[in-house]
Amino acid sequence: MKTVAFHTLGCKVNQYDSQAMLELFEMAGYEPRAFSDVADVYVVNTCTVTGTGDKKSLNAVRRALRTNPSAEVVIAGCLAQRDGEKLLETGARLVIGNARRGEVVKLLEEAVEKGERVAAVTDILRTPYEPLSISNHEGHTRAVLKIQEGCDRYCTYCIIPYVRGGIRSRKPEDIAKEACRLAQAGFRELVLTGIHLTSYGRDLENASLIDAIRACDAPGVSRIRLGSLEPVIVTEEFVDALKREKKVCPQFHLALQSGSDAVLKRMRRRYTTEDFRRACALLRLAFPSCAITTDVITGFPGETEEEFAETVAFSQEIGFARMHVFPYSARQGTPAAAMPNQVKRAVREERARKLIAVSNELADAYRASWVGKTVEVLLEETDENGLIHGYTAEYMPCAVEGGTPGKLCTVTVTGLHQDGLIGTIQE
Repeated sequence: MKTVAFHTLGCKVNQYDSQAMLELFEMAGYEPRAFSDVADVYVVNTCTVTGTGDKKSLNAVRRALRTNPSAEVVIAGCLAQRDGEKLLETGARLVIGNARRGEVVKLLEEAVEKGERVAAVTDILRTPYEPLSISNHEGHTRAVLKIQEGCDRYCTYCIIPYVRGGIRSRKPEDIAKEACRLAQAGFRELVLTGIHLTSYGRDLENASLIDAIRACDAPGVSRIRLGSLEPVIVTEEFVDALKREKKVCPQFHLALQSGSDAVLKRMRRRYTTEDFRRACALLRLAFPSCAITTDVITGFPGETEEEFAETVAFSQEIGFARMHVFPYSARQGTPAAAMPNQVKRAVREERARKLIAVSNELADAYRASWVGKTVEVLLEETDENGLIHGYTAEYMPCAVEGGTPGKLCTVTVTGLHQDGLIGTIQE
């Protein structure tokens, strides 16, 4: 039997796409292997959001060919979409980018049969929503469900619209079918994801993100978690509708990127810090203990010490439960890469370190606020010490003694444990 191994970099959308391709290989008779094992085929689903993503993607290809020099390598994802035929120089048999992934097995086997190296990268701006689907996931209790593809925001620093294409939304009835399949497979939590989730439904008639959420409310699903949103979607009407969907997790990832209005304008983000502040207030009014998480870029071109200080102060004011902080990485072909006053790498990285320290303080304070309170924990796996680990609805790790993986339990939080909580299951 032929074997296949996957390595996925980047976002949850990539995780979903990899699972969909893996299931296509399995249906064609391939047996999955770990990426570190010897396999007949290696698929690297790449990321190009940052230079680090590029390097990790190429390193994964080289690692695969070191493990089995005679293996066939498929390169998919954003770096493949961007660099196309150039990546054939790595020794890959097939490069497919972010389209035709549903044909991955056929394209690979045809290339092998003909003895050719093929770059089947198509114009992503003219590609409709590709109807990939999954029925399983590598997670224990949580599955990613992709409902949207592409972005048309064209923020000045971002390469994604160029490699993912424009807005394409999945129909609610297709979402509902997949939600049922995943629920029947035992997944209790569904994570709705997309490249620009805020734009879901703009290309459909009479469909909104709330409709997509409702489509996921299948028997057996206990939680519906939202991926990254922009504050512009958080209106009173949206929050009122969200509150009526009782399975929605009170954890909201609002992408900030900078706490300085001047920097936001240069980034071409379509909101201000006041818009962001208002969105957080609306969410906290409806979900008083919700976790608000975010992304922040440090050292964007032209960012002054004063503008960075504004970001620090704004982050402390909002009181994020968790922050993903990373230094700006120039992407060739984006407007920001050609901007004047590029910030030195050492400064970008030093600012990231400072903001990560602030992030850690905020995360510690948020976790500490839960000690003595009651939470719902979806248990996932047992560690070597016999503790069972899971996540609260706010996406905080929580460890307990006893219980059964896959079960949703009521837990009294007794203290802090590693980067999360520890508690006792209520009888």
